[in-house]
Amino acid sequence: MDATNALGEFLRARRALIRPEEAGIRRGGGLRRVPGLRREEVAMLAGISADYYLRLEQGRDRNPSLQVLEALADVLDLDAPATAHLIGLTQARPSQGRRSGRADASGRASRKPEPVPPGILQLIDGWPSNPAYVENRFTDVLAANPLATALSSNHSPGVNLIRAILLDESERELRRDWEDLTEAGIAALRANVGPDVDDPRLVELVGELSVRSERFRRLWGRHDVRPKQARVMRLRHPKVGDLELQSNKLAINGTDGLILKVFHAEPGSRDAELLAILGSLTATGESRDLTGSDEHQAVDEQ
Repeated sequence: MDATNALGEFLRARRALIRPEEAGIRRGGGLRRVPGLRREEVAMLAGISADYYLRLEQGRDRNPSLQVLEALADVLDLDAPATAHLIGLTQARPSQGRRSGRADASGRASRKPEPVPPGILQLIDGWPSNPAYVENRFTDVLAANPLATALSSNHSPGVNLIRAILLDESERELRRDWEDLTEAGIAALRANVGPDVDDPRLVELVGELSVRSERFRRLWGRHDVRPKQARVMRLRHPKVGDLELQSNKLAINGTDGLILKVFHAEPGSRDAELLAILGSLTATGESRDLTGSDEHQAVDEQ
């Protein structure tokens, strides 16, 4: 991740995804040396000079006009969130005080997560029938109620959720929509951090996942940007079997991007019954398997 030239990195990644014919450019008879559009083709379609576009990609010009950025967004077929991300990459950087943590002498991010407001902690503890947890913009879990950790022990404070979902094999077994979930989660991580790509916490996380997960490395390199949306969580739970829960996210005002995630089942559904059973098992400390199989194992905590 080139934190010093985030704009150029984004432009290169996104033009590689556009096929020439999609942009109205006819392929010649010769071989193309690059995937997607060439620099000069992007420049021509955006109505700017090839030299100016080259300066943008190389980081030698970092202050394009809004008109130029919107023209580039059109050429690169960016949707609204990706266009906002592109524009954000050219704006003033957040102050150091807004960042998740200063790097220590070793260069690693300091471990001082933002505290969860006491009222939010009381709120999630008062929802015995609804799994709920709080995460920051890097998907570090900061607080969770017992039913959330019963769904997955990786919903526990101190766990980075995107890391766990990508690297913990039990999460892949648990999440029936693992492929879609990881793709959406990585795009949401980029949307969450915006232009703050040199935040020590992000640099550390991306560095580790780029080494340990080929899927992360490939999807992060696409520079997809999609804010996290409400979605159905589809699980194959080791205690109660297949379970589908609706998820909702709520921004916590007055914090640096903290999110409250709450899950519920459709009232009167089989999923609601299974969630209630899981809640009862959690409240009583029981761990018997209700799936009819002795092969299921509880999700191990990282």
